[in-house]
Amino acid sequence: MKAIILVLSAVVFLSCNNQKNKDYIVANVIERQIEQDHPGKQLMEIHCYVCHSATASEAERLAPPMIAIKKHYINEGTTKEQFKAAMQEWIKNPTEENAKMFGAVRRFGVMVKVPYPEETIEQIADYMFDNKIEQPEWFDEHFKQGKGKHQTKGQKKQNK
Repeated sequence: MKAIILVLSAVVFLSCNNQKNKDYIVANVIERQIEQDHPGKQLMEIHCYVCHSATASEAERLAPPMIAIKKHYINEGTTKEQFKAAMQEWIKNPTEENAKMFGAVRRFGVMVKVPYPEETIEQIADYMFDNKIEQPEWFDEHFKQGKGKHQTKGQKKQNK
C-alpha cells in the first residue's frame, strides 16, 4: 500500500514539472518500485546471498557473487526461458559435469544441492535476467582480468 501511495505521490508532484522530465522521472520511480517488489529479489537475498553475497570480500567468499553467475549464464543470444531452464538444471543437479563456472568449482567446490521449489528458482532467475544485480566493488576488475571469462569444456581441454 505504501508503494502505491509513494508512486501516486510522485506522479502528482511531478505533474507540475515539464512533460519530458516528468515522463522520465515517473518511469524511473515506477521501475525502481517494481524491481523492489519483485518476489525474486527478496528470494535471492534470503536464499542465495548466504553464499553468493555481493558484500563479501574476494578473499572471504563462500561462492561466486550472483553477478558472476548472471554473466556466465547469459550472453547475447540467451533467452529468459533458456536462462530459467539453466538455473533449474544447475540448482536441481549441481555436479562438476554440469558446471559452467569451472574456476568457481575449482575454488569453492560444487555447490551443495538445495531443495528449493521450482517456483522459487524461477522467480529468482526471472529477477536476475531482467534486473541489474548488485556486485562487489572488486568484481569489474576481476572480470576484466579474465578470471570471470567462461570456457567451455572443449576450450578448457585445448588450453591444457
